[in-house]
Amino acid sequence: MKQAHGSMVTFNRPDGQAVQGYLARPQKLEGAPAVVVIQEWWGLNDQIRGVADRLARSGYLALVPDLYRGKSTVEEEEAHHLMSGLNFGDAATQDVSGALAYLKQQADKVAVMGYCMGGALTLLALSNLPEVAAGVVWYGFPPLEYIDASKIKAPVLGHWATQDAFFAIETVDALEKKLNEAQVDVEFHRYLAHHAFANEDAAGPGRIPRTQFDPAWAQQAWDRTLTFLGRTMWK
Repeated sequence: MKQAHGSMVTFNRPDGQAVQGYLARPQKLEGAPAVVVIQEWWGLNDQIRGVADRLARSGYLALVPDLYRGKSTVEEEEAHHLMSGLNFGDAATQDVSGALAYLKQQADKVAVMGYCMGGALTLLALSNLPEVAAGVVWYGFPPLEYIDASKIKAPVLGHWATQDAFFAIETVDALEKKLNEAQVDVEFHRYLAHHAFANEDAAGPGRIPRTQFDPAWAQQAWDRTLTFLGRTMWK
């Protein structure tokens, strides 16, 4: 498999504040589209770096903004505390916007992809940042009234777990209806799985209750994601 090369970089938000992020570079950088990858509530950890590396091996330039400014955790209580302290509007319009602008210097098209908390931020970014070329949402959404579907002009792919204890599948139905009514190009897939089914760390004893890695569903969701990005991101 082609190796990705990742390193920490610094970029600026529209307000001038500097943010760090993990940047994974594809083997062939010229002409490569880019993806902003948004973390789960754990922070910028090895698992989310692995997502960026996987995208880079598939030909994308991938940047994970460090939303928690250097903090990360494996404890649910602390993760909840870190997430509660995050200003979602600020993160979506400033951190993600800065990451987009940084990638736009090197790529014509930039998508946004996020997991759990990052899925919610992806939907907010799609509502607020018209320069996003595509969005991939993995099992996470904000309160639906925060989403202005009329402003989403990019195609959206969503992966949802029917057994999700954190994000109710009934609300996914309402979200899909809202996007369809606004004539968003939307493609939702539902999996007979639990929350975080694509997170390799959500497996085995000692992991967070109510989450469970499912390698079969994760592979299918990744295949669909790469097909979707291949269709929407390459000229």
